[in-house]
Amino acid sequence: MSVAGLRRAARESVSGLPREFWWLWTSTLVNRLGGFVATFMALYLTLDRGYSASYAGLVAALHGLGGVVSSLGAGVMTDRLGRRPTMLIAQTSTAASVAVLGFMVHPVAIAAVAFVVGMASNASRPAVQAMMADIVRPEDRVRAFSLNYWAINLGFAVSSAGAGFVAEYSYLAGFLGEAAMTLFCAVVVFLKVPESRPEKPVVSGRAVDDGAGEVRLSTVLRDGRFMSVVGLSFVIALIFQQGYVGLPVAMGADGFSSSDFGTAVAVNGVLIVVLQIPVTRFIQHRDPRRLLLVSSLLAGYGFGLTAFAGSVAVYALTICVWTVAEIVNSPIQSSLVVRLSPARGRGRYQGMYTMSWSAAALIAPLMSGLVIDRFGAQWLWGACAVLGTGAALGYWLLMRNLPGADGTAVSEGSRVAESGGGESASGVHAAPVPVPVPGVVPGIDPATAPAPASGVDAAPGAGAAVERAV
Repeated sequence: MSVAGLRRAARESVSGLPREFWWLWTSTLVNRLGGFVATFMALYLTLDRGYSASYAGLVAALHGLGGVVSSLGAGVMTDRLGRRPTMLIAQTSTAASVAVLGFMVHPVAIAAVAFVVGMASNASRPAVQAMMADIVRPEDRVRAFSLNYWAINLGFAVSSAGAGFVAEYSYLAGFLGEAAMTLFCAVVVFLKVPESRPEKPVVSGRAVDDGAGEVRLSTVLRDGRFMSVVGLSFVIALIFQQGYVGLPVAMGADGFSSSDFGTAVAVNGVLIVVLQIPVTRFIQHRDPRRLLLVSSLLAGYGFGLTAFAGSVAVYALTICVWTVAEIVNSPIQSSLVVRLSPARGRGRYQGMYTMSWSAAALIAPLMSGLVIDRFGAQWLWGACAVLGTGAALGYWLLMRNLPGADGTAVSEGSRVAESGGGESASGVHAAPVPVPVPGVVPGIDPATAPAPASGVDAAPGAGAAVERAV
């Protein structure tokens, strides 16, 4: 591509998005620039404090349990209290608890505060995702989520390499640095990001409840299609979590330092920074069903190849494989999740989706610690390959059985939509009957659908939708 073409592509990628999105984007970037705890907790506990891999896994699991506990509560807060207040509460609480964690010495105290950090840091995710869906037009969401995910990984690439060297000097400096960055995020949100929660309709100067926005947690649980996506998301998240809990422990056991791990894992962030936007432009023209299947296989076997790694360079090569899977999977799955979430229930839906990642953050450390201690890291990487294969099969079955996956029309009430549609028998708002488009998967924005003819796919998260770590 020529320089002029690159400039045009860059302009098209960033133009047309609201100012509020860019302030939210800035907050995300700053947050990830300060990322430390989720990435270096395992090394901190095993190398600096001298604890076993099993204990490190237990602490990371408690961090994940905190996220599980807060996910649904934060989702309800997002719908009832508002997106902005939920983010402010979560970010200030995260800053305080991360700072306290850096001073903890006793193993019980470390575990307890790690649990609180998990609760606080995870509470902002449903609010961020819901706000992005609120303020960005449906046709721009894939692009917006991709840009947000790009910011996450730009910050991650910088913080991973930098924090690795900071850790060799002082782990406490890393904890305090993350606390300061997170507090700054709260300041940005407070000063620049307005509330975006959909308001109730107003009649004669008074807000009324038209019943159209009533979405409860039971509504989410009864949404079988959405819960299937949540289940598959859990499996994928379980695999990706090994990059931050299993990989550092395995590299430490092989004699690599924290800076070695930081250098290797920074490849993940660098690749996403370089490839996220061009790859998103490429995949938005492709069949989402195939992309979800292929990305699951790449994730599983990318980690599976880690069993053959013996140097930082080879570890970095395996990271390249599963990073491509991450880049491809995130925009498609995130677009699907947003499309399946009714506007006034986005907090609860996003809370349930976030819980799948929090549950993975709970299970993955226990899984990696026990498997590495008892059987060795090779068994862990083999399990990842099996999980990736299972997730690919699950996506294939889900997409094959989705109403309208073959291009037929979807009946009214068969899919959850944004506010403004009718209400289905289950109480979830349904979209009007869509025009049949060959190859389109219901629930995915039309922008992600393949072209009906010509052999060249038509127009379209995004990765960002899946906001990882803190």
